[in-house]
Amino acid sequence: MKFSLEKTDLGSKARAGVLTTDHGVIETPIFMPVGTAATVKGVHQQDLAQDVNPDIILANTYHLYLRPTTSILEQAGGIHSFMNWDRPVLTDSGGYQVYSLSDNRKITEKGVTFKSHIDGSKHVFTPEYAIDIQRTIGADIIMAFDECTPYPCPYDYAKTSMHLTHRWLIRCQEHFAKTNSKYGYQQSLFPIVQGSVYNDLREQSAEFIANTNAPGNAIGGLSVGEPADEMYAMTDAVCAILPKEKPRYLMGVGTPINILENIALGVDMFDCVMPSRNARNGMLFTSEGTINIKNKKWENDFSPIDSNGASFVDTTYSKAYLRHLFAANELLGKQLATLHNLSFYLWLVREARKHILAGDFASWKNKMVRQMDKRL
Repeated sequence: MKFSLEKTDLGSKARAGVLTTDHGVIETPIFMPVGTAATVKGVHQQDLAQDVNPDIILANTYHLYLRPTTSILEQAGGIHSFMNWDRPVLTDSGGYQVYSLSDNRKITEKGVTFKSHIDGSKHVFTPEYAIDIQRTIGADIIMAFDECTPYPCPYDYAKTSMHLTHRWLIRCQEHFAKTNSKYGYQQSLFPIVQGSVYNDLREQSAEFIANTNAPGNAIGGLSVGEPADEMYAMTDAVCAILPKEKPRYLMGVGTPINILENIALGVDMFDCVMPSRNARNGMLFTSEGTINIKNKKWENDFSPIDSNGASFVDTTYSKAYLRHLFAANELLGKQLATLHNLSFYLWLVREARKHILAGDFASWKNKMVRQMDKRL
């Protein structure tokens, strides 16, 4: 994997770069649609490739491990072959899902024992096993196993958890170095910065991660309920320490405004379930604000979803038609809404990239934040 930094915005810390993997080139800043179980929910791969056109998507280690299982994925030749997707894929390590199973898991130095949400069966993830699973899944970029702390989180717990994540990282990297990709292409391992919302812990973790000289670095444990200002403060502190020549991935973030504000702080990569999850409930993101397409006010509005043409849906279907599909409980409504929101997120980060390269990102970002912070 190679990363080249093309330009940094003069009015902010926003960056435009190019990340090259064996499955293709990723232009940053980039948003990764979430394909939890080897599918972006409700979207055909052909539509995803043509209409959303992401450079990379994300899949989930915990969910794929449980179903269809690593055995099936290995028989299929890895996730790319299994889901018929020939572009880059990133997998998280399962740490966030273990965090969300707080009532059904136990954390020790060895790893995490947890119960499956599917059938209650008992499983153990160690740092080494998390690497083995991701080797078998076959994503281009894989994550080190970590503990994601909740919010709020006591300082002492956050500190203890951070050091555990660091020890697990060393084990992940040692095991990664002893193993090989199973499918003939390179995989890259990213460590994850933790430390909750404590500035000293975040800086300490960022310095530890920076010193591992990984090909890229992730920031975890944010967007878990903390105020946006605290998220931005932690991201800013971490990005000031992480090496400039390596890509920076902020995990699980967020709203369109969150994404622009974190791009301005120096983040290159994002993922979030929000655009697809909200779409299925009729919540649409646009360059002019947020729309609840179920509202009666759109019943006879034949204008496009977004007048800026931020997705293919805008030029094909009206607000009135999409509102009708939701009122009639037609599956196409959820599908088109998902395609719109994902297209909009990709449009947003690509517009951000254009303005970084043009040198006017900061002023454009401020204007976009004002526009998008409206309920239409």
